[in-house]
Amino acid sequence: MEKIVELKNVSKVYKIGENEFKALDNIDLELNKGEMIVVLGPSGAGKSTLLNLIGGMDSPSSGEVIIDGENISSYNENKLSSYRAENVGFIFQFYNILPSLTVKENVDIVKDIVKNPIPTEEALKSVGLEEHKNKFPNQLSGGEQQRVSIARAVAKNPKLLLCDEPTGALDSHTGVDVLKLLRKQCDANHGANTVIIVTHNSLIADIADTVIHVKNGKIESVVKNPNPKKIDEVKW
Repeated sequence: MEKIVELKNVSKVYKIGENEFKALDNIDLELNKGEMIVVLGPSGAGKSTLLNLIGGMDSPSSGEVIIDGENISSYNENKLSSYRAENVGFIFQFYNILPSLTVKENVDIVKDIVKNPIPTEEALKSVGLEEHKNKFPNQLSGGEQQRVSIARAVAKNPKLLLCDEPTGALDSHTGVDVLKLLRKQCDANHGANTVIIVTHNSLIADIADTVIHVKNGKIESVVKNPNPKKIDEVKW
């Protein structure tokens, strides 16, 4: 399979006063295009740091981060900004949608930053929100607000959809609906989309193509799942 992410000898060190904290410690990792990938590990293990480096929101202290053949760790801030805009969709635990804009307007924002966005109506339809497009976020449930953030990310038509605890603030039923949407995006576009989910919820690993375990800033294991369960088969 074709590689989409390659990390070579990557470390990330944060300075806290006179002390140093090594969030990632000399890791190597390869991820394939078109997969749903789950990153598991305890708090402070380095999961979110890993996601931030892949998403171009941070740069490594050493090593190389290569995305679809491009070494983004050599990019300056302007090039990283363009990389994020054109290649990456972000979904977070807390929805980061603008309360003063309607659902449609929240998704329309994407048109200003990418060259080939998916039409807003199409993105909203993909997450079942076309009938709510003129509502404001405070008129929506938590699950619906998370679907707005997914629609906005999907509208960018990104190579990578990066999700940091996307179901963490949701009840189990709504969380299952969100995971179905993420799986749908992963399977769309003829296998060109890759979804990476950082989570504490080990059950999500059952539906993943690849499961990465992170601990103390190191990759403990990378496990390929030859037969991922369907989401409805998992006992949530």
